[in-house]
Amino acid sequence: MAQNYAIITLGGKQYVVHEGETLLVDRLDREEGKAFQPDVLFVGGEGDGELSPSTSVSAKVVGHVRGPKVRIGKYKPKSGYRRHTGFRSSLTRIEITGIGGKTKTEAPAKKKEAAPAAAEQPAAEAPAAVEAPAGLPDGYADMTVAQIAGDAKTWDPAALEAAQAYEQEHAKRKGALAALDSAVEMSAVEMSAREMSAPEASAPDASAPEAKDENDGA
Repeated sequence: MAQNYAIITLGGKQYVVHEGETLLVDRLDREEGKAFQPDVLFVGGEGDGELSPSTSVSAKVVGHVRGPKVRIGKYKPKSGYRRHTGFRSSLTRIEITGIGGKTKTEAPAKKKEAAPAAAEQPAAEAPAAVEAPAGLPDGYADMTVAQIAGDAKTWDPAALEAAQAYEQEHAKRKGALAALDSAVEMSAVEMSAREMSAPEASAPDASAPEAKDENDGA
């Protein structure tokens, strides 16, 4: 079937086009001289037609132009209000270079074969587990800041130091560091208080009279 005309769509508008025809359409985002294929809605000719055809229409951008100026005037009676302005639409002139032919379809992308060298490379080693400092409380890495603030009060100084070292090196959570610092200060105060209240080692009182030997003066 000889296709004498086609109906294409560009920018939401439909146009009836013939081969070799040039027409103005709304501004296209294509450079001058570039060829493209608009969407085809219908092709027909010689009393026959095809809706949603598999054929394509080829077009070329001839140039970008401005439409005729449309003058706009605004007037308000009895006020002396007068305003004049104008408008020129941005258009693109295209040429229909051909009607017919199969629509270009993108060929399915071929699956890239894995390179043998890549297959031979050993898998990347999993990141080494973070070594926990000695004395770190069990499950510390999974604890939240609120849990750390509540449990740190019951930890001994060694556990607090280990938790501080882990936090400064890995997590760096400000809330956890503040809670640990507070717990360390409280622990130091408690230790100082215990040392002051501990009874001193008993020493013989020099002022106490010495027990007399029963044999003295006998």
